[in-house]
Amino acid sequence: MSHGTDLSVELTGGLLHNWQQRNRRATIPHAITELRKAGNLENLRRLADPSIGPYRGRYPFLDTDLYKTLEGLAYEVDRDGAVDGAPAGAREFFDEVVDLLGQAQAEDGYLNSYFQDPDQPKQPWSDLGWGHELYNLGHLIQAAVAAHRRLSDGRLLTIARRFADLVVRKYGEDGEEVVDGHPEVEMALVELYRETGNEDYLTQARLFVDRRGQGKLKHTIFPGEYFQDHVPFRELPSVTGHAVRMAYLAAGAADVHLETGDPTLLAALERLWDDMVATKLYLTGGLGSRHSDEAIGDRYELPSERAYAETCAAIATMQWAWRMFRATGKASYLDVYETVLYNAYAVGLSADGTAFFYDNPLQRRPDHEQRSGAEDGGELLRRSWFGCPCCPPNIIRWMSELQDHVAVARDNILYVGTYADARITAGDLSVKVTTDYPWDGEVTLTVEDAPAEERAIALRIPGWASDAQLDGQSVAVGWAVTTRNFKRGDVLRLTLPMAPRAHGSHPYLDATRGAIAVARGPLIYCVEQQDATAPVDDLLLTPTAVTKAIARRQDDHLVLELTAGVAPAPPRELYPVITDQQTPGSAIDEVPVTFVPYFLWGNRQALAMRVWLRTERED
Repeated sequence: MSHGTDLSVELTGGLLHNWQQRNRRATIPHAITELRKAGNLENLRRLADPSIGPYRGRYPFLDTDLYKTLEGLAYEVDRDGAVDGAPAGAREFFDEVVDLLGQAQAEDGYLNSYFQDPDQPKQPWSDLGWGHELYNLGHLIQAAVAAHRRLSDGRLLTIARRFADLVVRKYGEDGEEVVDGHPEVEMALVELYRETGNEDYLTQARLFVDRRGQGKLKHTIFPGEYFQDHVPFRELPSVTGHAVRMAYLAAGAADVHLETGDPTLLAALERLWDDMVATKLYLTGGLGSRHSDEAIGDRYELPSERAYAETCAAIATMQWAWRMFRATGKASYLDVYETVLYNAYAVGLSADGTAFFYDNPLQRRPDHEQRSGAEDGGELLRRSWFGCPCCPPNIIRWMSELQDHVAVARDNILYVGTYADARITAGDLSVKVTTDYPWDGEVTLTVEDAPAEERAIALRIPGWASDAQLDGQSVAVGWAVTTRNFKRGDVLRLTLPMAPRAHGSHPYLDATRGAIAVARGPLIYCVEQQDATAPVDDLLLTPTAVTKAIARRQDDHLVLELTAGVAPAPPRELYPVITDQQTPGSAIDEVPVTFVPYFLWGNRQALAMRVWLRTERED
């Protein structure tokens, strides 16, 4: 699935389209304001004029917040059909930052406002473990490729190539054998190869993947596992270490496989992916269960209230999932992609588009005080910005690129993997998709243009949709393929069942043993204290109660209304003695409860929230 027909996708309505409109209207203007306020542009200006003041910020990777924002802007400043136009100040900001980057770049191509700072005692390339210089380059490349493709603007690409060429000279086949402490540059270099045809960039990406676990990186603060550098990539027993680093590395390795066909990489990627999904991924698609090092935990170590599940890790997991789909054609990778998209990713942004979660727990206790991103003071829930603001610009760029992850065309087959109101053109085949997904399971594809020759359209049937029908006929989970001589006006009608589901968890997953979570379609639901008259910690659920839940439209989304049991008052002792006569889990009362989509929690007062509720014993 790595190569295919030229494809264009335009989102025309529905939830994903609305998200993109919000991105243009609110999130991008907000981010531009925050980036200016934080001093990101001043850090570049002071390289020419140190009198401006000291470097602003704590970290050596703050340039990437500009790069990620530029990548999103490359999609938005001239987006066709944008009803509200370009984001306010977007074009001016884009041009201003590109000009500053060109002025700041060193003669040899190096570019990093932290290490180029005249007051910075550290020298460039002196701390590859924590300096993030190649990570910075990766995001610069991705912004540059987006600008070249979307705007036919080569200014940023020239800057990125100068930096990339320096890296090839310094760390290529005849250079020093090193790796970066934070993977990301690998997939960017492959994309630069795709854009330019220069095989040096593909070779460099392959070298960075192959060198991991070979003793090429000095480990400080955390051991090699944190950096995915304790064993060679192909020998990793499981996804491990810093969650964002892990998923970015895997996505980069998948890109290298897509271009080289290396079967050993694919075998390792499939094994790591399967183990992650089976033992280390939250129900929401979140990745990372430890706050101390933003890391992936042991198998089945998935606490709800201490879930880290960083928003950047959600984006990295989607990048990995999409590449695995491209590599194998398996619909199951897009099932995970979709779960992450509508839950672990979407929850990172407030309903108004101007506040962000850094970490994304599945439970909030009534007395919880720790702020998102471990910030001091301020808002208890989402925040307008962070001292380490990697997530907000990452949300922006991914939101701008949602249409790029709807469909793929190859070998005269159009694969539609993400459902949204859209127009899709694959060569000489054009279709219009109409749906209210994910709120409704009806998806209609209308052919608007078709060749005389036979074509095939493949529709993804999610793993939860075991009773799906296509044109009134039952279809199995995976790909439902229709092959024929399509004509203008032909219609395919897909029906995906949207009954509420009760999910349990693996018996080894101690944190949620004996608990139930509620889902409908691709959405995970949760209950906030505002929507229950009894404390959410005392609510009890049964699978039967979940199946009887009623979906009700509320504003622009669906809530689920059901009846939950209320547990007896808990014992005062933390560890009481129990006897055979006790029957924990029996309700003493019933109350109506409204469940909201998980991605919408935290937009009201900071009260208790739960995804997983205790199970009531059913007689």
